[in-house]
Amino acid sequence: MSSFRTRLALAHVCAIVVVLIIATAGSYWVFSRLVHDELDAALLVIATAERAALASSSDGPVFIRAPQSETGPFSYARLDRLIQISDFRGEVVARSSNLGAARLPMSTASLKRLHAGETVFETFAEFGDEPTRMVAVPVRARGSLWIVQVAGSLDDVNSVVATAAWLFSATGAALLVAVGIAGALLTRKALRAIDGVVHRAQAIGDGNLAERLPHPGTNDEIGRLVETLNEMLDRLERSFESERRFTADASHELRSPLSRLRTELEIALRRSRTPAEYVETLESCLDEVVHLTKLVEELLALARLDSGQERPGLEAITLHQLTREAASRLEITARQRNVQVEIEAAAPSARVSHPAACLVLINLLDNAVKYTPLGGRVMVRAHAEGASAVVTVHDSGPGISPDELPHLFERFRRGPGHARSTQGSGLGLALSQAVARAHGGSISASNDPNGGACFTVTLPLVP
Repeated sequence: MSSFRTRLALAHVCAIVVVLIIATAGSYWVFSRLVHDELDAALLVIATAERAALASSSDGPVFIRAPQSETGPFSYARLDRLIQISDFRGEVVARSSNLGAARLPMSTASLKRLHAGETVFETFAEFGDEPTRMVAVPVRARGSLWIVQVAGSLDDVNSVVATAAWLFSATGAALLVAVGIAGALLTRKALRAIDGVVHRAQAIGDGNLAERLPHPGTNDEIGRLVETLNEMLDRLERSFESERRFTADASHELRSPLSRLRTELEIALRRSRTPAEYVETLESCLDEVVHLTKLVEELLALARLDSGQERPGLEAITLHQLTREAASRLEITARQRNVQVEIEAAAPSARVSHPAACLVLINLLDNAVKYTPLGGRVMVRAHAEGASAVVTVHDSGPGISPDELPHLFERFRRGPGHARSTQGSGLGLALSQAVARAHGGSISASNDPNGGACFTVTLPLVP
C-alpha cells in the first residue's frame, strides 16, 4: 500500500493536471474563436462595402468595387480575398480577378437563409489549395435580389491557432513539472515534522507516559495537532495514574477486612470454645463479610458506570418523595447520634432512576449525619432552578478542609483525622458523582460561610 506522502503527491499532480487541462483547453478555445472572429469580421467588412456599393448603383454593369489585382489565373498570392456577386438563379455577374474562372460554392441551405435576409458564414475545406472561410450577404438592388460572397484563406488562421496550441501545451507541461516538483518538496518538508511526531509517539508507552511529542514551534495545523495530542497524553497519564491508584487502594481496602476475617477465624480455631464465643466470632465475621460485600458492590457499580454498561431506567420522581425516602433510610442512624434532619422540598419532579437517585442522596445524608456533632442538624432543600432540579444537603459539622475540597470525589478518598475512624470505604462520594453524571447531572461541594459543609446535586428536571 502506498504511503500518505505518495498519495498526497499523486492527488496534487492529478489536481494540477485537471486544472491545467481545463485552463489550457479554455484558453485555446477562446484564442481560436478570437482569431476566427477577426477573419469573419474582415470578410464581413468587405461584403458590407460591396453590398452598399451595389445597392447604391441604379444602372450599368455590376462590377467589383474592391481594389483588383492584375488579370491572371486563380491564385491567393495577389489578393487574399475572393469576391463574387451572383443573382439568386446562381449566375455569376461579377468576380474578383484573383478568382479567375472559378466560382465560390453555395449550398442549398445557405440559399434559403439568404433568401430570408440572413447573413451566412460557411467553411470549405476542399475549395482551392487551402481551407476557405466565406461570408454571403443578400442585396436588393435594381429590382432584383443579389448575393455578395467574400472568401478568405484559413491557412494563416489555422497556422496561428496551431502555434498557440503548441505554446499552450508546452507552457502547461512546464508548469506541471515545476508545480509538481515544488509540491513534492513542500510535501516532504511538511511531512518531515509529522514523521518526527510519529516516531516519538511510537516510543511512548504506559511506562513513559510523562514524555510529550516534539512541538514544531508553529501555530499551524501541525502545531495544533501536536498540542492536541499532548493534551490527550496528559489526560491519558492522569487516567493511568488514577487507575493505578484505584487498583492499589482497592487492593488495600479488600486486604484489610480479609486479614481481620482470617485472623478471627484462626484465633477461633486454635482451641475449643463455648457456643457463645463461637456466636460472637461468627457475628464479627459476618460484619466483615457485609462490609466486603458492600465494597465489592460499589466497585462493580463504578466499573459498570465507567464502561457505560449501567443504563438506568429513567422515570419522573418528585423531589419531595425522593428526599423523604432517603431521609427515612437514615432515620435510625440520625436518632442514635441525636441529629435532626430537616427537609424543605418543592413539588417539581426530576427525571432519574429511582434507586440510583435515592442512593446518591442516602450517601450524602449518611456523610452529613456522620460528620455532624451529636445534637447537630442536617438541612435538606430541594427546588427547581431553570431546567435542573437542585438538592442541597447542609450539615452543621466542622466543614471540609480547603486542601481536601479538590480531591473530595476521588475514589477511596476519606477525610483526615476523625474521618478515618468512621466506617466506610471511601467510595460513596465517587459513586454518587458517577451516578449523577450518568443521569446528566453533577455534584459539587463547598463550605458554608456560617459553618458546615454543603453538597449540591443537580439533576435533569421534568419539563
